Amino acid sequence: MFFETAKLAWRAISRNMLRSFLTVLGVVIGVAAVIAMVTVGNGTTAKVQAELSRLGTNTLFVRPGQWGPGRASSEAKRFNDKDVLAIREQVTGLRAVAPVNRGTATVIAGGANHSSSVIGTNNDYLIAQDWDLSLGRPFLANEDRGSQAACIVGETLRKELFGAGNPIGQNIRVSNVACPVVGVLAAKGQSGMGDDQDDTVIMPLKLHQRRIGGTTTISSIILSAQGGVATSKIQSDVESLLRERRRIAIGRDDDFSVNDMSQIAAAMTGTTVLLTGLLGAVAAVSLLVGGIGIMNIMLVSVTERTREIGIRLAIGALERQVLTQFLVEAVMLSIFGGVSGIVTGLALAYGVVSVLGVPFVASPTIILLAFAFSAAIGMVFGYFPARRAAQLNPIEALRHE
Repeated sequence: MFFETAKLAWRAISRNMLRSFLTVLGVVIGVAAVIAMVTVGNGTTAKVQAELSRLGTNTLFVRPGQWGPGRASSEAKRFNDKDVLAIREQVTGLRAVAPVNRGTATVIAGGANHSSSVIGTNNDYLIAQDWDLSLGRPFLANEDRGSQAACIVGETLRKELFGAGNPIGQNIRVSNVACPVVGVLAAKGQSGMGDDQDDTVIMPLKLHQRRIGGTTTISSIILSAQGGVATSKIQSDVESLLRERRRIAIGRDDDFSVNDMSQIAAAMTGTTVLLTGLLGAVAAVSLLVGGIGIMNIMLVSVTERTREIGIRLAIGALERQVLTQFLVEAVMLSIFGGVSGIVTGLALAYGVVSVLGVPFVASPTIILLAFAFSAAIGMVFGYFPARRAAQLNPIEALRHE
């Protein structure tokens, strides 16, 4: 009985294939949009997590001000050399303490120039960021003290200024500072935020403060914990030390923040997951539009086939049989749209993630939900036209022209 009903439904759908295609197009677009959005969002989340994991789970970032929505940080007092020294000497369990100042400057070598990120720091920065050198060496003691100029360049900057050549020993000019290249950083690629990590030049903090930044303050401090030492303990110790050094009274909020990688990773992952959910929800609205389209076309189909329905009812067809036939038609349309939408959505997602360079992370749960929702859309929006067809008066239906 069901197969006979399905055969009749397919025959009715195939009578006007163009109209049937346009009917399911809304469902196809809705399902494809949901799957593509969620898959791309999952891939972005996976890439962010991978990039953050490369920085290690034992890294902490100390910044002036409280960072977050509605929290001002620009007015907070910055750190100084004594703060760094105090952390190094009084906080146990640290593997590296790297003061960091950042900026942007034009870097010149011969006839080539390139605008790049400039970082003032010390050798501990390489340890804290788990960054190896592909060529050359780290800073020497006299360079670290700022008594002699030296620079370490990233792979992107090396290619821009020297091509395939060896830059070790070559002089470059960073803004108005001339310094020899003593090392080349191993390539890292893009960060989780899309920045090119290799487009950078590192110089000793003292040199950066004196010649680039024009200040003796420090904008941030990166800490790396020794193996087996809990970052929560170091975070607590650093917070207590800085509150004491900055004379923050009991009950007053900190004017600095200490975050470990797990906190930063959770915040960034939570943001990408939220955005993925919002995009998926927006895309799901088009599924409702597709359902309304199915209902409208089914109402038109009922009107066109009023005489046919009257004949079926007159020769003994039951109301539930007519109801089932039109309901099956609507569900078949929505299921076809759901399957087509799944294929289209996965294809679109694969193309987008290939362009963005993020992993392809399809969610079977979302695919099943999108398919089930598309079938439910057909059932819900197809019920009213089907019920209207089943309740037609046979005599009035036979009179219909």
